[in-house]
Amino acid sequence: MENNMYDNNNNNNVLPLGYRFYPTEEELVEFYLRNKLDGKRNDIQRVIPVVNIYHHNPSELPEMAGEVIKHDTEQWFFFIPIQDREARGGRPTRLTTQGYWKATGTPGFVYSSNNNRIIGGKRTMVFYKGRAPNGKKTQWKMNEYKASTHGEPSLTNNHITNLKLQHEFSLCRVYKKSKIVRAFDRRPAGSGLLLPPNQPLINNNNNNNNNNIGTSSPSREIIQPMGNYNDLSETPLWDFEDWNFI
Repeated sequence: MENNMYDNNNNNNVLPLGYRFYPTEEELVEFYLRNKLDGKRNDIQRVIPVVNIYHHNPSELPEMAGEVIKHDTEQWFFFIPIQDREARGGRPTRLTTQGYWKATGTPGFVYSSNNNRIIGGKRTMVFYKGRAPNGKKTQWKMNEYKASTHGEPSLTNNHITNLKLQHEFSLCRVYKKSKIVRAFDRRPAGSGLLLPPNQPLINNNNNNNNNNIGTSSPSREIIQPMGNYNDLSETPLWDFEDWNFI
């Protein structure tokens, strides 16, 4: 890991050298996105800021990442506000000044680890340079997550058309396609405990080796040491054209 990721003289840094932001899909949806939608936990902004990524090209996004994980070299997380045309029932615009994001594949879901209840939807998009239909595919990809509405009953795969999602904000993970299986790709779809309501999201004490973001389990931290992984090709797992499960 680069030595400049952590400055011992900067008291605002909260990640010890060799550690990274390492959430499960369940934590992204049920903790980060849910608290954002409910207007809770203002400190989440330091980890995942609000950025309309469609106003920017992918190469500009790493510099806009949250201050806590700004120096991650593999993936960056953002909350995307709903677009005006989407709020009026239309489809969102995914054009940037240099290209466009295109959804690919089939629908996906995020499940609770406690009871396998569907807690949200997910999709993957790929960035193309230029304009459709002649755009050039790039290595930039995005996983976008939306949370189900409050009180949504437990759903099975036979009743997925009944799933209702909240659209005020979505949460996205932006990254570049790689032949190396990274820590995020190796994680189970739903695992780990959610942070207790009264526990600080961020610990500003650099001398505390138990700094963590989002999880309070002694057996599994949401920030984990980085490591080397086998050289395997990456396959998109969750993609769909829009958020209607039809």
